[in-house]
Amino acid sequence: MKKALITGITGQDGSYLADLLLHKGYEVHGIIRRASTFNTARIDHIYTDPHIDSTRLFLHYGDLADGVNLVKLIYDLKPDEVYHLGAQSHVRVSFDIPEYTGDVTGIGTTRILEALRETGVPARFYQASSSEMFGKAQETPQRETTLLWPRSPYGVAKVFGHHMTINYRESYGFHASSGILFNHESPRRGPEFVTRKVSQAVARIVTGKQEKLIMGNLDAQRDWGFAGDYIKAMWLMLQQDVADDYVIATGKTHSVRDLVATAFAAGGIKNWEDYVSSSPDLLRPADIASLVGDPTKAKERLGWVPETSFEELVAMMVEHDLKQESKG
Repeated sequence: MKKALITGITGQDGSYLADLLLHKGYEVHGIIRRASTFNTARIDHIYTDPHIDSTRLFLHYGDLADGVNLVKLIYDLKPDEVYHLGAQSHVRVSFDIPEYTGDVTGIGTTRILEALRETGVPARFYQASSSEMFGKAQETPQRETTLLWPRSPYGVAKVFGHHMTINYRESYGFHASSGILFNHESPRRGPEFVTRKVSQAVARIVTGKQEKLIMGNLDAQRDWGFAGDYIKAMWLMLQQDVADDYVIATGKTHSVRDLVATAFAAGGIKNWEDYVSSSPDLLRPADIASLVGDPTKAKERLGWVPETSFEELVAMMVEHDLKQESKG
């Protein structure tokens, strides 16, 4: 039985990855931060799903700011695979707390890598890199060789973690791969992210609980996919004989305006403009106009392709939130 350790297991990607690994027969260990309340809502279903053996899921207290604890955990667990998904991952918030973002999202990656080096545990390592590293994109579409030009503290921190992963691979022979994931969403996405903000607002407007949706830049364009598809690529990377870096994306771009229109249509509202307005207060200090990835390498070497369309993804999220709002 393979043993995997996931940082960020209570997040969107971590919860989908835990599902996948448990279905594949892994023993899964996750790191959670000690807090006054348990933030395990995204993985609580594991304990009631008859198709998942929850006795193979173990949670441990830890923090990416605490290197000593990470060394102890890895030494005790001796995982076969480490999936490093934990981070301060909100781009807009990173402008407000740049130092914390750099410490947890950037240096936190080094602490995990150094814990593996110190303990000598030969685990295969996955680094959650981000399309935000491309920022002011120097070519379209963006691929693994595209120059990195981040436009936020989050993007800068991700560049640091990305290059540290490459450095440990080249300096110490680590089987360390980075997945440069473009925007990936799901019903498990936090409400502070734009896609979930939109799907929740549509559900609340349809059910008469909200009147307006206030947005920032409606013209920004992103490459959006389904998180449940993207975590399969993470697993595939660590099954390869040779570690490498991969862009994971759909190769298609949609504007925030498209997102809003599609979400309202999924909720049965065609005249979405009547319910939406823009506010300069929601604009980022430095925004990114457009990002779109080239997933050719992942398709050719991993055999990975996205299975869920943009329209299916948005409809899935709106349907989920409509059910949630109908309960309350």
